[in-house]
Amino acid sequence: MAGKTKIKPKNMLHGARVYLSGPMDFVASRVVEKKFGWRNRLSEFLRSYEVTVFDPWNKPAVRGLHEYGQEGVDTSRLREGWTFEDSPHGAAARAKCSGQFWESMHIDLRMVDTSDFVIAYCPTNIYSVGTPHEIVVCRLQKKPVLFVSPKILFPALANLRDHLKTDGKGAQLLEDLVQEVPIKENPAGSPSFWYMTLVGGENFFDGFGFDRFFQRFPQWEKNRISLDKQEAGADLKRPLLPFLERLNSALPQKWDNKFKRYARNDDWLLWEFEKKKGGGLEVGQAHTESEKS
Repeated sequence: MAGKTKIKPKNMLHGARVYLSGPMDFVASRVVEKKFGWRNRLSEFLRSYEVTVFDPWNKPAVRGLHEYGQEGVDTSRLREGWTFEDSPHGAAARAKCSGQFWESMHIDLRMVDTSDFVIAYCPTNIYSVGTPHEIVVCRLQKKPVLFVSPKILFPALANLRDHLKTDGKGAQLLEDLVQEVPIKENPAGSPSFWYMTLVGGENFFDGFGFDRFFQRFPQWEKNRISLDKQEAGADLKRPLLPFLERLNSALPQKWDNKFKRYARNDDWLLWEFEKKKGGGLEVGQAHTESEKS
């Protein structure tokens, strides 16, 4: 049954806290993304390892502040009040937009602060600002970011080009649209050079690999999402979920450019908490054992 699977090898991830970062604003549909997006499956997978998941679609309640920072499918409508009008009325409208969203930004960044590491889904074809901000905050705190950068292909574009090959005007309008949007494929899924340097080479993944866990989570196969179709023929070289499965038993290493070998990755600090007499928890130690190269 969904949500019932518990994994009990070394269980190094037990008690870890993870924030799920990724585009929410300029996705194709906020309704679909919230109800069926990648965060739902990843949350289920992580909770099977007894991980605390911070999902910006489902922000935790703040004591004493009713619905503080809560974000829904209609939040993007705040932008409808935006104006560039250079007047007191325009200044008030801009202040209202930025002020209303401040609560959501505050909660999301606090969840990043509280997390042990961040998982970020960053397709290069979706505009996002909050995600880079969250990644930078995480890396400034020397915490790992696991960065999923999928291949970006537009088979519908190729089909439309083929369909319009005898329609000169239609074909030109399509090419004008490609330039105006712009529509840029990224068949290798390569992230930006800035992300490469910021995140570190060993923390990049070309997909999730959900299909490899259909047997453990049969509801995923029953309720397929668009990512399943995208990853089906992608020949993933480094999917995220198998990495997380290994992470539960041993901390990952990083490549040492100086010595040309794998070495301990000091960004990984997973605390082990101990219950204390009288209540509460206390940090017992940090997991430090790395996987063998």
